[in-house]
Amino acid sequence: MPSMSAGSHLEEHEITPHTPQSEENSRRSGSLRSLIAFALIVILVVVPIRLFVAKPFIVSGTSMYPTFNTWHYLIIDQITYRFETPQRGDVVVFRFPQNPSRFFIKRIIGMPNETVTLSGTTVTITNEEYPEGFILDEPYLSPEYLKESEIRTTLGDNEYFVMGDNRKASADSRYWGPLEVERIVGRALVRLFPFSEIDLLPGAVSESNVQNATSNE
Repeated sequence: MPSMSAGSHLEEHEITPHTPQSEENSRRSGSLRSLIAFALIVILVVVPIRLFVAKPFIVSGTSMYPTFNTWHYLIIDQITYRFETPQRGDVVVFRFPQNPSRFFIKRIIGMPNETVTLSGTTVTITNEEYPEGFILDEPYLSPEYLKESEIRTTLGDNEYFVMGDNRKASADSRYWGPLEVERIVGRALVRLFPFSEIDLLPGAVSESNVQNATSNE
């Protein structure tokens, strides 16, 4: 009988015969590696994006109706306000000043260092550019959701006056006062649900669209 060299003996033991059990072990090993890779992607990519860039929110309540309603699914842009200041007409999500664990969604009406005067259903803004004040044009409102108020508020350097589009059902700056800028989480970037209302920057209006030329001068 021919003798078996050490090398050939090693080769024999390096070959693993194919069996159903080894195939199953290989499949499980591959699945585990895929699961670990997916978890790493979530930790390294998805989590930072959700924490610092964009975050999903589901609207609860009718304070912003008819612009938003319960179960509307929104993606909130958390990055823009790190480089730009919030603007009049923006729809923002923020931590409720009286309970920071809760999140509210409202529209910016008054800007820092302005005086906001509510008389009936009219909003008048007084600032450095318009010392005599101008009447705010609010195309996002529906007459049936208006509510009369008599309020005059002067905002500080980092304060905003926010209100819901449904003035009859909104707990906002009329009741709990100005909103500090550091409480703002971000602006409504995308509406993903309902599918019939998918929209980019839903509900947003530009400064030029809400600043009516009508003034008290």
